[in-house]
Order: sequence, then C-alpha cells, then structure tokens
Amino acid sequence: MEEALAYLAAGLVGLWGISHAIPTRAVVAGFGEISEDNRRVLTQEWLAEAVSMWSFAVLVIVVTAVGGGTSAADWTYRVIAGALLVLAALTTLTGARTPVVWFKICPVLLTSSAGLLLAASSV
Repeated sequence: MEEALAYLAAGLVGLWGISHAIPTRAVVAGFGEISEDNRRVLTQEWLAEAVSMWSFAVLVIVVTAVGGGTSAADWTYRVIAGALLVLAALTTLTGARTPVVWFKICPVLLTSSAGLLLAASSV
C-alpha cells in the first residue's frame, strides 16, 4: 500500500511538472513587453519549479523502488511532503491570488500529493 501511495504522489507531481514546462513560452509571452533579462529570469523561474517537481518525483520513485518500507524511505517521503507543502503555501499567497485557474489548482494538487506521501510514510 505504501508503494502505491508513493508512486501515485510521484506521478501527480511529475505530471504537474510537465504542465509547468509545456506552456512556458506562452506564460512568458503573456507578460507582454518586458526586458530580455526579465524574460530570461521569468523563464528560469518557471522551469525551475518544473525541474523541482521532476526531481521530487524521481527521488520518490527511486527511494520506493530500492528501499520502500524502510525508515529512510519514510523520512524521504516526509521531507518531500514538507517541501510540497511549502510550495503550496507559496503558490496560495502569490499565483493563486490571480484569476489564472491553474494557479488555483496547484496548491490543491501539491497538498494532495504531500498527503499521499505522509500517508505512505505512516502505513
């Protein structure tokens, strides 16, 4: 059961990372006329969140595959859950306050994934 919850959380987070990467060009264009430096920084930050999510997902998958059910795996799930909750809180206070629906979905998805990982760490 622990493995299924962990893999489900990793899948959700990994797919959400993909949903960040795909529209990057459109998101940056949506800011209109901004300097080239600002465009680069915006692109970097948008993709950095995608890379973070992919890294979390891969770490959960690897830890589950090689050491699921161990204390180290449980603590890995807890640490990643904490990081996801911090990202969810950050998004709630920033992007989710805009009318963009995807920013409103993000805290729910990240919190749900964190909950799955916490459940996996206590099974």
